Amino acid sequence: MADLTPPPDITKTYTNGEITVIWKPAVCIHSKLCWTQLTDVFNPRERPWVKMDGASTERIVEQVDRCPSRALSYYRNEQNLQPENIQAESIVEPLPNGPLLVYGNLTVKSADGQETKKNKVTAFCRCGASSNKPYCDGSHVKVNFVG
Repeated sequence: MADLTPPPDITKTYTNGEITVIWKPAVCIHSKLCWTQLTDVFNPRERPWVKMDGASTERIVEQVDRCPSRALSYYRNEQNLQPENIQAESIVEPLPNGPLLVYGNLTVKSADGQETKKNKVTAFCRCGASSNKPYCDGSHVKVNFVG
């Protein structure tokens, strides 16, 4: 079976002039909250899958804020906020039968010493089945992880 996990450095952006939505596919845990709750903007069966004219800026912001993995984030275009400038308290939250969410600015160091900066929320695998370890890729649903 082919590995369909995108490289971690892929980032897609979509804008409506007021805000820019950022999608990091390698971080996505496929919670489906985006496209089941706001189908006029998020539709994985269409290309591009994000249509920024499908709802108001406020509604898009509200939905992006619900993304549990923070694979979706946004910035207001007039702010041009850089990830290094985001301040967040460090909080660790295990989701029932799902990933371990870590809120805050992090540096994740791999076994080979490579460091990756993360901010806002990072979803770490707890089930052991992710093909994108140490990050969650949604495999906990397929393997019926309980924890």
